[in-house]
Amino acid sequence: MATAAVAAALRAGIRGGPWLPFARRRLRRFLVALWVLLTTAFLMIHLVPGDPVRAALGMTAPTELVEARRQALGLNDPLWVQYGHYLGNLFTGDFGTSMTSNLPVAQVIGDRLPATLALAVPAFVVVVALAIPLGVLFAVLTRGGRRRGVELGFTSVSVFLAAVPEFLVAVGLVAFFALRLGWFPVAGSGGASTFVLPVTALATGATAVLARIVRVEMLSVLGDDFVRTARAKRLPARLVYVRHALPSALTATLTLGGLMLTAMVAGTVLVENVFAWPGLGSTIVQSILAKDYPTVQGIVLVYGIGVLLVNLAVDVLLALLDPRSTIRES
Repeated sequence: MATAAVAAALRAGIRGGPWLPFARRRLRRFLVALWVLLTTAFLMIHLVPGDPVRAALGMTAPTELVEARRQALGLNDPLWVQYGHYLGNLFTGDFGTSMTSNLPVAQVIGDRLPATLALAVPAFVVVVALAIPLGVLFAVLTRGGRRRGVELGFTSVSVFLAAVPEFLVAVGLVAFFALRLGWFPVAGSGGASTFVLPVTALATGATAVLARIVRVEMLSVLGDDFVRTARAKRLPARLVYVRHALPSALTATLTLGGLMLTAMVAGTVLVENVFAWPGLGSTIVQSILAKDYPTVQGIVLVYGIGVLLVNLAVDVLLALLDPRSTIRES
């Protein structure tokens, strides 16, 4: 009886509390964004000037072959019929067929996505592991206007690193550490050493950006009353900074961190081409050059859906962790 009463109370709390409106708002926003993404990807082929099939097969391809490929892709059907087939196929996991390899696009993505994640996820872990301690350290060192030289040096270096594109960092790393010193392989994916340079290229700028955000948020929190109270209680500095100040400073960090994770997956497009890495990034560039539009369309969808899912996860985490979030205020 007691267990049933507790379960009933929890259900009533969810129905009567802010979680249900929050879930409806976020789900509605996610579905609208997903529909816009799917529609934009569908229109990609139709907005390309000229005949995409002719462009993919080449100007010397026989007319019969071009027409047969258009018929197989359904491009001769009315637009609304194509759109309906397109949505129906997506819900069954059918992304179409590659124009160049004649393999299912879903198979191409399934073969290449793990290699991309193998770069993006370690790079994100490196960013978080470095940026948060660096941001906290420089906030503590420069709080209250202290150590102006340290603040200027940190700001200058972080701005410079954040401004350099990832592919230029990758080229510089290859030139120095691979070609000049010979410490790491120039390209390819094999042992652990092949991950060092591409992960570093992906993580460098993001670490600089996130460290600056953590420092700014930490400086703001260090001036709050609850931090002064913790100091007045003569708590150890480690507890003041890590247990009291840091959790309150991580809201903006969490939001930016989620965006950085999706940006890293997208940033692999150029980095993978520098290191000849067999992931989605190099595949989409090759597909664009070969005018393999179904493959490009499928990879764009994977990147876009990944961004939407990460943003949704960040919204939920903020609602759970931040007492000032809109879900609690509502």
